[in-house]
Amino acid sequence: MVDAKGPSELAEEDEFQRMRELGDFMIYRSAINKLADGEWSSEETKFNLGPLKPSLMGEDHRLPAMPERPTIIDFFKLRFGPSKQHLLQSAALAQKNGLPEKMVLACLLHDVSVIAFFRPDHGYWGAQMLEPYVDEEVSWAIRMHQALRFFPDESVGYEYPEAYAKRFGADYRVEPYIQRDYDYARNHKWYMSARQICLNDLYAFDPDTLVSIDQFEDIIGRHFKHPEEGLGNDSSPASHMWRTLRRPANVL
Repeated sequence: MVDAKGPSELAEEDEFQRMRELGDFMIYRSAINKLADGEWSSEETKFNLGPLKPSLMGEDHRLPAMPERPTIIDFFKLRFGPSKQHLLQSAALAQKNGLPEKMVLACLLHDVSVIAFFRPDHGYWGAQMLEPYVDEEVSWAIRMHQALRFFPDESVGYEYPEAYAKRFGADYRVEPYIQRDYDYARNHKWYMSARQICLNDLYAFDPDTLVSIDQFEDIIGRHFKHPEEGLGNDSSPASHMWRTLRRPANVL
């Protein structure tokens, strides 16, 4: 009589079946992707590596080829999906409203984590991704806009977004760390820099308007500190994040 397989064994088999093959290479899903899909088990069983086939390490030919020394513009064009229009249209609005170039750049990059990396705590992730390459005020504003967007400021005409009320409910209350960071940012010298991101953060987009990253090439050139080796090839504390965006399916 064949022993019945336990839940963990069945889950592992399902995982191996879900692994997509790229030619002779196995493509694995990162643990964070599984958690986001609600896949989790507390059952402790013998760990199984599964089929030991060659696994993807290096460039992924399913994705557009990146230049040897990529820039932030290359990531916009070759790794960021259609939702990058949110960033581009927000930056275009900031430009139209006469904001300083540095703040146009902040609007251009404020949701870079949402567009390309992680949605949760996107302001914090985005600031960390960008800190080595932009002015401190820009990264600070990107970090703090995450807290400020939940709090209206009548003095500058910023209202609580209607989209948030619909998404989170009328009774939603922010987490304590968001309240803490709002209180801190409210009295900071760069408060208005973060608030300007909120004021130019579009919650409704015009699908018939396509803004090109090339519109901001000069601003990027003046205010984004591209490493000589290329973004992701450098040794900054954030370079690994850009390498991950370049090669998101590497097994390790």
